[in-house]
Parts: sequence; C-alpha cells; structure tokens
Amino acid sequence: MRKDNKYNHAGPSAEDRALEKFAEMMIEKISTLQSDWKKPWFTEGALTWPKNLSGREYNGMNAMMLMMHCEKEGFKLPVFCTFDRVVGLNYGKDKEGGKVQLTDAEGNELPKVSINKGSKSIPVFITTFTCVDKETKEKIKYDDYKRLSEEEKAKYNVYPKLSVYNVFNVDQTNLKEARPELYHKLEEQNQQVRPQVAEGEEFSFKPVDHMIEHNEWICPIKPIHGDNAYYSISKKEIVIPEKSQFKDGESFYSNLFHEMAHSTGAEDQLDRLKPTSFGSKEYSTEELKAEMTAALVSQRYGMTKHLKEDSAAYLKGWLESLKEEPTFIKTILTDVKKASQMITQKVDAIQLQLDKGVQETKDESNGVKTPEKTEQEEDKTEAKQSESLAAKALPKQEENTGYRFHR
Repeated sequence: MRKDNKYNHAGPSAEDRALEKFAEMMIEKISTLQSDWKKPWFTEGALTWPKNLSGREYNGMNAMMLMMHCEKEGFKLPVFCTFDRVVGLNYGKDKEGGKVQLTDAEGNELPKVSINKGSKSIPVFITTFTCVDKETKEKIKYDDYKRLSEEEKAKYNVYPKLSVYNVFNVDQTNLKEARPELYHKLEEQNQQVRPQVAEGEEFSFKPVDHMIEHNEWICPIKPIHGDNAYYSISKKEIVIPEKSQFKDGESFYSNLFHEMAHSTGAEDQLDRLKPTSFGSKEYSTEELKAEMTAALVSQRYGMTKHLKEDSAAYLKGWLESLKEEPTFIKTILTDVKKASQMITQKVDAIQLQLDKGVQETKDESNGVKTPEKTEQEEDKTEAKQSESLAAKALPKQEENTGYRFHR
C-alpha cells in the first residue's frame, strides 16, 4: 500500500479508511488467484448473498467485500448488523412507546445479546437520500418520494449522500446462545440454493434461458457454435458459444454474466464502455469489473465463477493499480454495484414472471380459471423443448475461454 497517501489535515476520513480496507482485501484475493488462477472467486456452495439482520440484501459494492470477509474469517452465515442493531435486540416498547427489557412468557428477562469481546467490525457504504421540495424547501422521506408520480418527483431535488457504517457478522455475537430461535431462522433463510437439475438432465437456469429465448435483455444474446464469447459495442449484441460447448452449464451462465456485465456499460445504459485497444489499462479495468460482476451474480444464484483464463493475464496489472492507488477500488466497486444490480433485477423479474405462470397452471388444475396460452406461446414452448432435446444430443466439450468485448 502506498505510504504517501495524502488526506486532509484532520486525518483520513471514514470513507478513506474503508477504501483502504477494501483495497487490502482485493489485493489479498487477487494475490490468491494469481498463485492459482483456476480457483473460483468464491468457494463453491459456501455462502448466499450477504444480508442485514432484517433480511435486506447488501448492494453489489458491499456484497463483494462482505463475502470475502466471511470466507477469510470462516463465518458460516453471511448476515451482518450494526452495534446499535445488536443492542436493540434486547429491548421492546411498552404501550407508551418507552423502551423496556425483553422478557420470556414467565416475565423473566431474556439473556442479553452482545458482541463478542475483541471482535472487529468491517465498514460498509450506505447511500442515503435527502428529498427537498424545490419551492417550499420541505423534506420528505425517500420511501415517500419513490411512491410519487414522475410529474410529482420533478418538484423535488434529491441529494444522495454516501455514508460509512461499521457492521459485525452475527457469528461475532452471542446470538446463537441468547436467541437460538432467531439464529436457527437465519440459518434456514440463508441456505445456499442451487438451480435444480433432474437426474440425466442438463444444468439449466430457467430465467436466463427465458431471457435469451424471448430477447428480454438490454441487447440480443446469440448462442452460436464457435470459439468466442464477446460483447460487440458497434452491433450491441452478445455472442457466446452454445451451452453444449462448455464443460458444464454453470460455466455457460457465469461466462454469459461476464459478457452481460460488459453490455451494461453501453452508451444508452450506464455509459461506461468505450472502444479501446486490447491490453490497454482501460481494457484491463473493464475486465476486472466484468469478472467481479459475474462472480457476484453467479454466487447469488448458487453458481460458481472461475477466473476466465484470458483474464489471468491482467492479475498483475490489477494488483499494481490497487497498491498504487487505493481509491481505484471505489470506481471498480461502484460500477460493479450498478452492473450487478441491472442483471439481478432483470433475472429476478423474469423469475417472478415464471413463478406466476407456474402458480396459474396450478390454479387451473385445481379448477381456477386462468388465461389460456396463445398459439404463439404454444409454438415458443414447443420450439424450446425441441432445442433442449437437440442440445442433449450434442457431444460435450471443454470449457470455452475465448472472449473479447468488440468494437
């Protein structure tokens, strides 16, 4: 880490310290991959996407760091909470709204939940928003602002503020002993769930298959028999080898997530991706963003992401950038956050759509009338089944590792 980092006269801010910490963690992770680039970004089947104690998922920026933290420290649950949240587990409110110690059914005080002695927190970045009426200068809550119509929103100025909070993993507390029922509930809620594959069937992730078939991503995705996976800037399309060409289904989807990450940087999307020469610093930086995004998204859906062979050549450059300029990680994590959010929101929306269709089918079988499939939808279903059968008949090959984001 550079020794000549210059901060303001008051010393490093909370944000500066957090970025230093994140840079150190990334250096350690990339150094591990450099020694053996065939290792996955995260241990296979180890953890779900990190959440807070209320079940809310952390964004991509924090999720990446918290998963690395869990792996390093050996935490079993990717659940985190602030000091105040831990203290709050010991109290409820009486009828007047006053704070009272929680008790059991017999009126005995429950054991106090506390953070284990010597435990060290890890920083997370939380963006808060202040919404101010342009005319009256009155403030409203951000949740209320989100419910407004576009016309009403135009009457407000929204000011984002990035704040740093320190959090602890639940395994750094005595929650398991003091509140065993709550801890057991958290264990059940944070089980790693992999896409189900019936015996003899090919690994399949239905929402992404649906996305490809119905062209529901921000650009066309074209599985083509060949050797290259890439996103074309000029054509605004993703080309990827057929699933049957990869060593397994997970490799197909994790490589696709990499190219989808590139596509989020298009001019009409996040406007991040610019034509650049192969091997340049800009190219290398974009590869790191795509790799980290793909690793995060894969982990979220129970899949494992290995470093792409071509990306291994950039490991040294990534390390040098992190060591020379710790703030480099802020740009990386900010873009990873935005890209992973775009992908997961679309995948989750399609999954909800598919789940709704399954429920309607169940209702229909139970005598509840549901809309019939159109002739066009029937044709698409039949075509999808035919493609699936054809794919099973093709011989398996080794994982394809060729890729470029093209002009």
